[in-house]
Amino acid sequence: MSLWAKAQQLPEEKLHQIRNIYGEHFPIEVRHYMAPWIEEKIWSEECTSDNPQFEQYVSGLMATFIQEIENKAAVVNDTEFFLVKLKLAEAAKMFRQNYGQNPGRLYSYIKQCLATEVRIIQSALGSEALGMSNIASANSSGVDVMHKVDVLRRRTQETSEDLRRLEQDQEAFAIQYHECTKMNAHIQQLSNTPSNQQSPGTLQKMTDQKKYMEQVLNQKVAHLIQGRMALSDKLKESFQLLNALQSRVLDEELIFWKREQQLSGNGNSFNSNLDAIQEWCENLAELIWMNRQQIKEVERLRQKLTLDPPGVSEVLQQLLTEITQLLSSLVTSTFIIEKQPPQVMKTNTRFTATVRLLVGGKLNVHMTPPQVKVTIISEAQANVLLKNDKLSKSSDASGEILNNTGTMEYQQATKQLSVSFRNMQLKKIKRAEKKGTESVMDEKFSLHFQSQFSVGGGELMFHVWTLSLPVVVIVHGNQEPHAWATVTWDNAFAEPGRNPFCVPDKVPWSKVAETLSLKFRAATGRPLTDDNLRFLGEKAFRGNFIDGNQLLSWAQFCKEPLTDRNFTFWEWFYAVMKLTREHLRGPWTDGAILGFIMKRQTEEMLSNCTNGTFLLRFSDSELGGVTIAWVAETTEIFMLQPFTSKDFAIRCLADRIADLSHLTYLYPDTTKDSAFNKYYTPFQDNQPTSNNGYVKPLLVTHIPGWSGPNAVSYPNTPQHPYMQSPDPVRDTPSVASSYAGSVATTATTTASNNAMEYLETFDENIDLNGIVNLNELMQGYRQ
Repeated sequence: MSLWAKAQQLPEEKLHQIRNIYGEHFPIEVRHYMAPWIEEKIWSEECTSDNPQFEQYVSGLMATFIQEIENKAAVVNDTEFFLVKLKLAEAAKMFRQNYGQNPGRLYSYIKQCLATEVRIIQSALGSEALGMSNIASANSSGVDVMHKVDVLRRRTQETSEDLRRLEQDQEAFAIQYHECTKMNAHIQQLSNTPSNQQSPGTLQKMTDQKKYMEQVLNQKVAHLIQGRMALSDKLKESFQLLNALQSRVLDEELIFWKREQQLSGNGNSFNSNLDAIQEWCENLAELIWMNRQQIKEVERLRQKLTLDPPGVSEVLQQLLTEITQLLSSLVTSTFIIEKQPPQVMKTNTRFTATVRLLVGGKLNVHMTPPQVKVTIISEAQANVLLKNDKLSKSSDASGEILNNTGTMEYQQATKQLSVSFRNMQLKKIKRAEKKGTESVMDEKFSLHFQSQFSVGGGELMFHVWTLSLPVVVIVHGNQEPHAWATVTWDNAFAEPGRNPFCVPDKVPWSKVAETLSLKFRAATGRPLTDDNLRFLGEKAFRGNFIDGNQLLSWAQFCKEPLTDRNFTFWEWFYAVMKLTREHLRGPWTDGAILGFIMKRQTEEMLSNCTNGTFLLRFSDSELGGVTIAWVAETTEIFMLQPFTSKDFAIRCLADRIADLSHLTYLYPDTTKDSAFNKYYTPFQDNQPTSNNGYVKPLLVTHIPGWSGPNAVSYPNTPQHPYMQSPDPVRDTPSVASSYAGSVATTATTTASNNAMEYLETFDENIDLNGIVNLNELMQGYRQ
């Protein structure tokens, strides 16, 4: 049974809720007569906005939908359904006019209506009755807002009609009052005329007529007063409804959108509904403006004919002031940053940002395009701005931004008024004095976007401004990790309505863990598991982890070094995330890298495995390092000196694993070729020559003393002090490999000779003077 068929079987109360979903923006007649097509083509098909073909798909789908409505209207010939035919034709015309340039809005609105239907049916019949138990209950706020808009639009039309009738009644009263005045003057004239010159009974007749007219005028006065008061009450009620709806849109929907935008800076998925919010705000702007004009018109009629009892004038003036303030609040609140500037901003580096005025098109602001200026301000200046609604005249910007002005442009196709700054650049920054352990990477700034414009032919002037999300300014790349710590903490734990840019000093580990998982997923393609997060909890709390309710401080997060290390928890995590994003993304996404696992646990896991079984874990001692742990023939567990980004820039992880023939099974029992084959670099038998005529060598990773069936045998690596692990507490044998800052051998393979051997270049940090008989050592390797 179709969704619509089930909806029609609902009890009266639920059926009334279904009817309330639909209104002028989507007539219920269209839902009824187009039900099969809508449910097959729109509800059943899933195409998300992040799909590259989304806009093209939706545009074609909505064009077909409107055409289908017109076709349906054309085949309705029965006179009994003549009104349905008109309704369908009007709906098709309305859809073309309102959504022809932005079919995505119509698609989104229909999906919202259908989602609300599902929610209502599920609440009445249960998910199983729909056969859609796996469908999440969709957010029906959009439908609810549009329903309230439709109600307010009908009210505004009604008050417009009431105002028109009131004006007609007042004009009729004015005419009759004028006639009564003329008659009164005529009676006065007759009264002064001698009785012998008057027609018999004329004066009495006119006097009676005058009394009747006065009675009628008195009735009209009462009717006018009653009409004005009733209209004033209606307008006041409309204002209250508008105020409530605006509060819903601005204080809930728009604030939620801004919060989601901020969380997206930490990697949270962000399905922006800004176009829908703009539509709601445009409807609000139009309705507020129409009601404001009606209030002004009632006041004009009142001034033209002052009949009201005391206090009515003050009520209208108060109402006019309040609705003007409501419009002002709408305009200033909808000046928003659609695309945020980078939150870690490096000086002398180009960056972009986009600002949008959601009600600009509806209020015709684009007729005189406003200028937008951008400055950078400190946290203290942001607090002053928030309290006083403006910066003090003596307060300078906290830095200099190039290309910081732009003119807003109106795009007719999307009905958006916005400006994109594409070539801004921060030239210099003024910093505040630091206290205690504060560093420049703890200091937060914000970009201040400001503009001014008028609406209503200059009747109202607006000065609007908005602040970007907090920005940390750096001058060197090595400041980036700590800067991202500041931004990540702020994005995750900023509370609604805070003073710029206050954040809690301690938060529960469960919230920190959620944030770290989001960051890691956004960077690498796969979130962290519970085991991963438990490992990170142990590391963050220095081995004293209890549960998710345990509070982690900002100092523990990124200020205090880890035990026996010279780096912080965040520095370790950031380095691992960066390494995975740049070099290990594929294997990590496949689950081939365990990564977050302690040494002791590694040994326990490998202890019962067959010879050649290995796993990959992130190094505890080396920032951004990954090590290979494997089981030797003696069942002893060895760990390879960690590889870093520098090593993977020379040869990727998969190729290095392929080079090491003694590694056979990825833990627990997956052959290494099954796990890494798709990441191997294809080998070419005929090695091409480079542009300079030389044959390029192929570097192959080799561990001296370890060999496999196809490997060249090398003598055991002599034990020298500089070949030991940098980890002083390591209790597992460590083996140095190529490109790891120690003496190790590799093989250079070419098309002519794939068995040539050579020593890898020494790390620049090794003291070669401390090596005795280096030449003898090298000769020993070449024998």
